[in-house]
Amino acid sequence: MSKLDGNERWKSKMLLTEHQEQYEQRHDLRKASRPTSEELSMIRDYILLPHMLTIVQKSMDDIEHSHNVLRQLYLAIGQILMNQISQDIYNLRRELTSRSIKLMSDEQADVIVYHRFLCRGYEDRFGMTRDVMRSEISTRLKTYMKNIVGQTETRKTPSA
Repeated sequence: MSKLDGNERWKSKMLLTEHQEQYEQRHDLRKASRPTSEELSMIRDYILLPHMLTIVQKSMDDIEHSHNVLRQLYLAIGQILMNQISQDIYNLRRELTSRSIKLMSDEQADVIVYHRFLCRGYEDRFGMTRDVMRSEISTRLKTYMKNIVGQTETRKTPSA
């Protein structure tokens, strides 16, 4: 018989509240939850933005080898566009990481491109057709370009 046998406190497990909170955070059943619609749109953006970056880079390479008079202007705007897209990719990556969302591999089945993702223990595939990707990229590039034009227009000094 040990000294603790008569002590009633040792019959139950003792756990500090901070340790209990840590345990609940690690083993929370809600962690294996499906992504919200906002998180799905973030996943879609994270898939599309690298493709947009590639398209802009190829376009800049074509412009660089051309003999256009406005070549330097187009290259400068293209670089600004690439910087904004790269910054958005960086911000999305940080946000997805903070929400415990990982994108893994991609696979192609017919005309649909699937990307596997892991969201807080829930694993699924996100698929987009190539046509949807093209139209979405086109729309987003127009938005980026409008933002660049809007920034340059606000920098103009008013003439008297």
